[in-house]
Amino acid sequence: MNDASHSSVAQRDPGSEGQERPASGAVSPLQSLRFEHLGESDPEMYSILTSSQGMEGIRQQLFHMLFEREMALFSYDCEMESMERANALQCIRILKNIFSRRNERRSGHSTLYYLIEMARDGSEEIPKDRRALFMEIYMLSRGSLGKADIPIDSAPNFLEYDGREGARVRSDFLDMMAERCESQMNSYLSGLDPEVVERRVDARRRILDLLGGSMDDWNDFQWQRRNVFTDSASISEIVDLTEDEVKAIDLAVENRLPFGITPYYLSLFDRDSSRRWDHAVRAQVIPPLSYVNSIISPRVQSPQDLDFMKEGQTSPVDLVTRRYPMIAILKPYNTCAQICVYCQRNWEIDNVTRAENALASDEQIERALQWFREHPKVTEVLITGGDPALMDDDVLVELLQKVSDIKHVSRIRIGTRLPVVLPMRFTDRFVTTIGRFHRPPGQDLCLVTHFEHPYEITPEAVEVVQKLRMQGLAVYNQQVFTIENSRRFETAATRMLLKQIGVDPYYTFNTKGKEETSFYRVPIARLMQERKEEARLLPGLSRTDEPVFNIPALGKNHLRAWQNHDLIMISPLGERIYEFHPWEKNITTAPTYVYTDVPILNYLERLHERGEDVEEYRSIWYYF
Repeated sequence: MNDASHSSVAQRDPGSEGQERPASGAVSPLQSLRFEHLGESDPEMYSILTSSQGMEGIRQQLFHMLFEREMALFSYDCEMESMERANALQCIRILKNIFSRRNERRSGHSTLYYLIEMARDGSEEIPKDRRALFMEIYMLSRGSLGKADIPIDSAPNFLEYDGREGARVRSDFLDMMAERCESQMNSYLSGLDPEVVERRVDARRRILDLLGGSMDDWNDFQWQRRNVFTDSASISEIVDLTEDEVKAIDLAVENRLPFGITPYYLSLFDRDSSRRWDHAVRAQVIPPLSYVNSIISPRVQSPQDLDFMKEGQTSPVDLVTRRYPMIAILKPYNTCAQICVYCQRNWEIDNVTRAENALASDEQIERALQWFREHPKVTEVLITGGDPALMDDDVLVELLQKVSDIKHVSRIRIGTRLPVVLPMRFTDRFVTTIGRFHRPPGQDLCLVTHFEHPYEITPEAVEVVQKLRMQGLAVYNQQVFTIENSRRFETAATRMLLKQIGVDPYYTFNTKGKEETSFYRVPIARLMQERKEEARLLPGLSRTDEPVFNIPALGKNHLRAWQNHDLIMISPLGERIYEFHPWEKNITTAPTYVYTDVPILNYLERLHERGEDVEEYRSIWYYF
């Protein structure tokens, strides 16, 4: 655990052009890198890689070296600190994996080949496109030698004290940890902060003036839908947009990509375009230029080309998706109040304003319901889409009635983002109406929503949640872990505030590997680090979410549970390549899935550009 108060652990290195170098002696990922740095840290590995032997001879020597290091860690005389030893064993295992011929075949890459290639130019600065790869090997080698030097703080050994004296020493140290955690979480403004609420009242006034609306209009969700902002010119009347934001919106609209922002959600934007506080809000709905260019590229021949999750292969009938034994998805409505840029189903969305074409036909819905009737082992139905909470009251009630009439269905979930983007949808009448289908213990109705950041949690959202809870409905949150909420304690702040308003954190999704959404992606290692070093400090009831990777066509892999994954290779660009084991592991046979992650170094460089001290994240290299 680190914070800004610990920046003193870094010292200036005269050879690194003024950039910070960790006190541990490891090179900084931000400094210029040469292959010789490996020789300074791990002379044995360096000597092997720079030898004149052929590739297979080098491979054999590396395996022999790793075997000896591993045996030393099991020897009677091993005196390495226990946590360093545990990390060293992990690093050795990973190095064996990436030097493996089997994994070269499985991944289509050879890390060893790229290393030997770099070794030939050892005296020269490592090219930019190989820096991420070098840092991975450099950190793994240090870890295998017990040089990771991860912890910054030294906790007092309270067991050395007698009775209450030890308890007080321990308690004082825990106070320090809690203070640091709380301080960092409080550094992120929420939508409940008075100054933020006031700014948004002003934004609401500007929007109503522009649209000629009243407060009665504002609180009417149908008025909100009719007045969705769909072009950069009208949005610019309310808030400042950067040049890139204007270009991206215009290009998206020109190419008929789904785009729109509700008046309410636009009021959550800050007026200036700095993105200091509202970065996560803007990033939800304003697509990056890279995204738009990727979507409209000639390689995308049809919307189905963007079906990363392979829903086409997991849909037994129209409107139904099934990946698990006892739950399946029903998708009766294929549009939303507005579009989340990185949504896995945005390829199915035609237009956010074309509600008349969003509802599936009666025939399609009936065939889907009949499928559920014929599959009694499916006891839970997730109604999603699109956003089913946008359906007309009578239509939604009719659907809920038909689903609840299926005797073997014991739970219905409604997947909706409307508490976040259109809270006025949840009128007293609407909440009471859907609440009738919550009939414990026989049948449970709950909502699953999608808050991404404390800045989205507003008084209006709190009111919605309280209404739902008064009807006995549980509300769960599914967060996607992106560049916009992945700073130290940023997601922890979201969890804590959600729990305070009555929302249970449910899943934290690793960003999917969709090429077009590369802007948002965060390395798996950062999600694992966040879970261990930040979420772990929170009370148990505030960290009920599971970090998961959603495997295309197969389903969720619990990143920290028994459902394992292996780091099998590192690409020349420094991308970790994982082999994911399916959730069915040890139950039945199922294929594994090979996934290429985003480079850790690239992520750290992006954090640095945003003003973060990357030294605070240095343990990220040792999460696999």
